[in-house]
Amino acid sequence: MIATLFFVLLAVAVMGGYFLGRRRAAASAGGDIRALHSLLNYHGWNVALATGMTGLGVLLIGSFASSFIGLPPEVVYAVAALAAAAAFFLSFQRISRDFRARNAVESMVMGLLIVASSIAILTTVGIVMSMLLETGRFFAQYEWTEFFFGTTWSPNFRGDSDLGILPLLWGTLYISLIALAVAVPIGLFAAIYLSEYASRRVRSVAKPLIEVLAGIPTIVYGLFALITVGPMLRDYFAQPLGLGDSSSSVMTAGLVMGIMLIPFVSSLSDDIINAVPQAMRDGSLGLGATPSETIRSVIIPAALPGIVGAILLAASRAIGETMIVVLGAGAAATLSMNPFEAMTTVTVKIVSQLTGDTDFASPETLVAFALGITLFVLTLGLNVLALYIVRKYREQYE
Repeated sequence: MIATLFFVLLAVAVMGGYFLGRRRAAASAGGDIRALHSLLNYHGWNVALATGMTGLGVLLIGSFASSFIGLPPEVVYAVAALAAAAAFFLSFQRISRDFRARNAVESMVMGLLIVASSIAILTTVGIVMSMLLETGRFFAQYEWTEFFFGTTWSPNFRGDSDLGILPLLWGTLYISLIALAVAVPIGLFAAIYLSEYASRRVRSVAKPLIEVLAGIPTIVYGLFALITVGPMLRDYFAQPLGLGDSSSSVMTAGLVMGIMLIPFVSSLSDDIINAVPQAMRDGSLGLGATPSETIRSVIIPAALPGIVGAILLAASRAIGETMIVVLGAGAAATLSMNPFEAMTTVTVKIVSQLTGDTDFASPETLVAFALGITLFVLTLGLNVLALYIVRKYREQYE
């Protein structure tokens, strides 16, 4: 109740400060706003931002401090309300004909931008540090050589577990490779058609339809893999060829994940191909090349760094997928080349090790953090490589 009251009063003070600040500035100018250093809006925003930022800032600092010194919530909200009231009064009293309200507002907005940037950076640092600390606790109880080079994944919360990551990495990479083998050709060919051959009318219809796939929740893709793709692959391919009897398999998850990645590859590739200068197309066609020869010999080589970057970003998306793998590939940690066998990935085992009544002091639970930091390093490397390639492409063709 007190929290709702505080935020309602703070919102009223902010809105009231804006209008009262404008009114006081107009009165100080004697009716001639041209005599003011700053526009009326700046005077209003100065009072509003000072009130809101001070109230919220003191509230955040007080809530953080209360975790150490045990301040009651009522005291924290009271101090924040008093601070907001003081900021309102001081900023309101400063309004005059010569007050540089514009400079004050720009300084506060700059502070907000710096805080927003700092939150993004500090969040990343916090995630990495928390993962590293828990991973250190894990390696204090389990040999790192057995984790990174072990070929058996058999956790046992009663002790004597085998926690080798290689079967999980193999399943992750195997499923991701199949997904990319589906998504990259289809997505790239769709992008070439839409950017080079399709009419404006066809493009206006086809591109949104392709991008609809990007808005489908992954749980829906997982259900599609479970009830449609998996049984179909089992009945028409795996069983007739003697490769398996299970509907959960690497191929099931890879195909469905590839379908999910098609709009990702198609949209990025389409934007990159369209960024190739028209002069390169005209020059090739003017020399007598056909449209297909121009695409093959001029456009694709020019756009190739950007396309490679799009593929790497899609790969990092595939590596981090969980729900499709849970429903489509099963949970068996095995090392096998058979695409119709059930396998699992790193993300699935992170979830399974942290689900249920777990002891966060045991290596069987802490291994989830070691798996997470390994996955983080893998996807971060792919993202950095993709960004490097895309930036190199932009420097060359812009």
